[in-house]
This record gives sequence, structure tokens and C-alpha cells, in this order.
Amino acid sequence: MSLPSLATVFARQLRSLAAASKMVHHRSSSSSNSGKFTDRFQKDLKTSFSLTDREGLDERNRPPHETDVLIIGGGVVGSSIAYHLKRDAEAGLNVTVVERDCMYTRASTTLSVGGIRQQFSIPANVEMSMYSVEFIKTIKEHLCVDDADPPDVQFNQGGYLILATEKGVDQMRENHKIQKECGAMVNLMTAKQLKSKFPWINTEGIALASYGYDNEGWFDPWSLLKAFKEKALSLGAQYIHGEVTGFDISKVPRAGAEMAYYTGSGRRVKTVKVRLPNSPETIPIKCSMVVIAAGPWSGEVAELLDIGKGSEEDLLHRCLPVCPRKRYVYMFHAPDGPGLDCPLFVDPVGFYCRREGFGGNYLCGRGPEGEEDEPNTDNLQVDYDFFETNIWPHLAHRVPAFENLKIKSAWAGFYDYNTLDQNAIIGNHPAYPNLYMATGFSGHGIQQSPAVGLAISDLILQGKFCTLDLSDFSFDRVMQNEPFKEKCIY
Repeated sequence: MSLPSLATVFARQLRSLAAASKMVHHRSSSSSNSGKFTDRFQKDLKTSFSLTDREGLDERNRPPHETDVLIIGGGVVGSSIAYHLKRDAEAGLNVTVVERDCMYTRASTTLSVGGIRQQFSIPANVEMSMYSVEFIKTIKEHLCVDDADPPDVQFNQGGYLILATEKGVDQMRENHKIQKECGAMVNLMTAKQLKSKFPWINTEGIALASYGYDNEGWFDPWSLLKAFKEKALSLGAQYIHGEVTGFDISKVPRAGAEMAYYTGSGRRVKTVKVRLPNSPETIPIKCSMVVIAAGPWSGEVAELLDIGKGSEEDLLHRCLPVCPRKRYVYMFHAPDGPGLDCPLFVDPVGFYCRREGFGGNYLCGRGPEGEEDEPNTDNLQVDYDFFETNIWPHLAHRVPAFENLKIKSAWAGFYDYNTLDQNAIIGNHPAYPNLYMATGFSGHGIQQSPAVGLAISDLILQGKFCTLDLSDFSFDRVMQNEPFKEKCIY
């Protein structure tokens, strides 16, 4: 296992190691070197993303009085948008990114397991991931910065394996047809074929499996974020450490030639108010375009624009249905577990698992079964009982070699969860023609970030989707209360 990957893992564990050390169980243990790795990561983090490390990140620099495009959220999606805008626009386009968590301690990006797949039922999701995987495979052609080491996101094409019971067979076959039509490299396997290829899997109850044998696997999300951000900075984007606290809105008359540019109510975001860290001071930044890419907190940002507070006759009556949902990731050791032939696999009950490096370490997780089981989002504490009750019995059943596993550590992170349909919201808001949204990915934002950055850049610069048609993910479905759901098999 390479040191950067371990450093990333232990960064995610900063809040959970203390709780883990208190846990006493026959399958639990702690790493004696975890403190060393944590210290090394924190040092690397401060070196890489210090506010005094780069022009544009210096906390002493004042935010600009005005900018062309202001992006709210400097995670992997916001940074991808910033990069694509600076890459594709004519010289002189000013792009400013506002990020309140400059060390990314609560960011969805750095707390993810970094899976990437094309196994979706919606063609646009397949196409987004196909674009993104090609971008990641050729990342050195896109995100190299002069006088810096070339980016390496440690893309491991270990594959993606989805298992189905008899109940899910028809849907899996339908999904497979869509994926193949889009060009995804995916094979279906019977239980017998599955056992032959992956003898360590207990195939009891499995009727069919879908295996992404190429262009699927996992990568290091932290490295992708770092690469996007450093390239955007090198192209002239400016990052501001601060929190958006409000907006100034202008309204234009409904009559006049200029109304060809305005739609809906004639509202426009005129100014974004940014509060600087450790200061009551709020700085107004005038802007022409605004992008909400604030991840789990996008819904809260939208509320500052009165989105969701209008009457039924008003274009503001539907909220941006994005909120934080906490998910746990557990790291365990199983000395007799599968080796290089272990892909990221998803069981019919809903848990996932993948190997982490080559030393018998694995990552796993699972979402709650219902709304009533959603964990508290006030903190990033880990519930180890959730693993014991909801994951481990199924994990040990599916992979007998995991019967005697030992928990090494765990962490929690947030999804930017779209409560309407768990799919992305990408595009304009109907009440504000100069407001764009890129959020609500519900766990897919990291793998889709290269495609989303391109799509939003096209929308802003060209006025339409050009390379990828993502119009199915517009806010229109929210206005009409028409969910656009993936057809899953688990």
C-alpha cells in the first residue's frame, strides 16, 4: 500500500480513532502506528493546502470586489468546474471559488472510498462516468502544472461486481443492455461462472452478477481534488476561504429588449456576501454568474436565495432537495481474504466492499435501510454497532474468509443527498437565469466530477450542453415533483 493512500485513509479517521480505541470486541484492534500516519498526513495537508502556500489562497489577500463566475464550494465538483471554465474560456474570465472548510475536514470528497463505475440504468449517468474514467486515465494530459509533480490519483482498475438475487435478474439484464449500448465494458455471469472466477465468494442466493471488467474500480479522491484545485489555481482561478452568508438580488422590468436574456421572475443574483474566517466582517462580491456546488450544504445555500420559500405560483416554491446524509466507512483486516482478484463488490442486501492495498485490508460500508434509520448529521462520530449488526453478518456470509476479520478503524462522511430521487441536479434555476447548480449526487459526485465540470462550463460559456447532454438532470423535475430514479437491483 502506498503512503499517500494510507495518509488519505488516516485523514478520514481523525475524528473516529478516539472512539475506536475505546471499543472492546474480539474482532477489534487498533494500529500502533496510526498516530504517526495521522501526524504525517496533517503535515502534508498543511503543506499542500496552506492558505499561504499559493497566490490566491493567501488568507491575507482580500476577496475581489467583483468576479465573472463565483463558485460556492471548493470540493472536487466546484474545483472541476473552476478548472474547466478557466481551460475553455477566453482569456480574462475571472473565476472565484469560495470554500469555508479550506482543510476539507468535513468534505464529501476526502471522506469517500473513491469508487467509479458505469453500471447505471440511466444512460446519462453511464455516459458521465465513461467520460470521467477517460479523464482520470489521462489525467496527466489535463492537470499537470509546471514545476510540480504530475498528478497521480492511483486509479486501480480492479473492477466493479454487482450481485443479484432472482428478484433482481430482469432489472440487471435491462440495465446491462443500456450499459452495453453506451459502450460500457460489462459482462453478465451466472452463479456458476461467478464461482469459477471468484472462488472466494459464497454464491448462495445469487442468480446473476454484473462485472465491469474494464474502466471500473477505485481511485484516491483526495489526489483528484488536489489536482483539480492546483490546476485551476495555475490557470488563474482564485480560492477564497470564507462562508457565504447571503445574497443581493436585483430585479429587472418585465418589458424591454433586454428581457430576452432574463426569464422567469426577472430575478438575478447581483452580489454574494462572504464572511471571512475568524472575523465578523462580510465582504460583498459582485458577480455575473453563480454556481452552487456546496455538496451536502447546497440546500442551505439555496435557502439564502429564498429557494423553497415562495408560493405555489412562484418559481421559488420548490426547495433545492439536497441535505447531508451521514455514511460510515469501516476498514478491516482479514489475513486470509481475497487478493488481487477482489473487485469492489456490492451485495444484494446493499453493502459494498473492496480491498485497500495489498496487505489484507478492506473497506466496506452500507446505507441505512429506511429514513427512520438515518444517523444524526450533527457530528462525524462512527457507530460501530451498525457494522456489527447490519454489515458483518452479511459480509461473513458472502465471503467466509471474512469470518475472523478485525476492525482497524472507521470514519464517517456526508453524501450530498438528493431527497427527491438520489440523482444529480445540474443546470440553471428557473427563477435566477444566472444561477447554476451542480449538486445532489448522493454518493456519485466524485466519480462524475470531471464530466460535471465540463457540462457546467459548456452551459455557462456556450449557453447549452455541448459534449454531454445532461438536461435530464435539470431542476425542472424538482419543479414538477417528478423523481428521476436509478433502477437498482439491490
